[in-house]
Amino acid sequence: MTPGARIAAAIEVLDRWQAGQPAEKALTTWARGARYAGSKDRAAIRDHVYDVLRRLESCAALGGGRDGRALMIGLCRMQGQEPQALFTGGYAPDPLTEVEVRVPEVDPDAWTDVPDWLQGRLKDALGDSAETVMEAMRDRAPLYLRVNARNDAMVEERLANDGTETEYMPPEGALKVVGGARRVRQSQPYLTGQVEVQDLSPQRAVAMIDWPQSGRILDYCAGGGGKALAIAARSDAAIHVHDVNPARMRDIAPRAERAKVTLHPFDNTLKYDVVLTDVPCSGSGTWRRDPEAKWHLAPERLDDLTQIQAQIMDEAAALLRPGGRLVYMTCSLLCEENEDQVAAFLARHRGWSRTAMARFAPPEASDGFFVAELTHPG
Repeated sequence: MTPGARIAAAIEVLDRWQAGQPAEKALTTWARGARYAGSKDRAAIRDHVYDVLRRLESCAALGGGRDGRALMIGLCRMQGQEPQALFTGGYAPDPLTEVEVRVPEVDPDAWTDVPDWLQGRLKDALGDSAETVMEAMRDRAPLYLRVNARNDAMVEERLANDGTETEYMPPEGALKVVGGARRVRQSQPYLTGQVEVQDLSPQRAVAMIDWPQSGRILDYCAGGGGKALAIAARSDAAIHVHDVNPARMRDIAPRAERAKVTLHPFDNTLKYDVVLTDVPCSGSGTWRRDPEAKWHLAPERLDDLTQIQAQIMDEAAALLRPGGRLVYMTCSLLCEENEDQVAAFLARHRGWSRTAMARFAPPEASDGFFVAELTHPG
């Protein structure tokens, strides 16, 4: 496909998205009807769509409208390309009209691409760094790998041999992928459990906790098991996993086998030394990876999430032995889901103490992430 044809395909996908179809479904629907498109074409079209979603309002302003065509005109301008060179007709979109040729006199900033109702909350949460963080959120997130500390010999060299170039990230030893990202999952280090795909921020959050080397640790909201596997690389304790929706854990068994790790099922008759709660949240820290989410988040949904988070924290606290620790995590930037939740928990549970707390945010730490450690009075 030519660059112009790829833009035409992105316009079709964006129009489907504007009509209410989720972005991934719209991309899949388009791909099923375009068997001629190769893997590089599909990847380029996906990149176009998600680049627009990260900068939706800016693209609309620079393109003079909100349909797929206007959004792609706006994206071209944001990326320093002349739309006239790509909108040429044929398989490419039709040439620009006289109206479309005129460049709107706008200068979008980072806050343009954040829903209005969230702007004040983000400024309150992030303080002086708010604008810098929001600017970073308009770009694609880097891909990071977690190195299995129990099996890390010559990982970078082996990845390079399989076509993936990486950069070492101290002090945790994460690897930032700087070339060949799409080859990671076919590489020998990935297939043999030497590396796992995991963002830098949760890697740093896991690294800052002093995990016990014996006893029992429970990952109470395990999902795909990424945090449980990261803990297993640092601790000899028995690690148990649970999720309210067992279907979310379908990938845990093959991932654990690949990493040569044993994970145990949750047992509600036991008491745990540490319970990790990586709770459902707004995902505001992951807008670079899932920009669609910020345009779907509503105040009512945020209220529902904060209630769920409080409930999960209370449930997890009841599973701890005396003196045990509750580790609370979110991929959110918002105080309502982070500092405020910790304060409310401590108000409900007298005698507990906060023994650690940190917030991670781009551009220094990739995704936005929050962690707090709360200790049972014993």
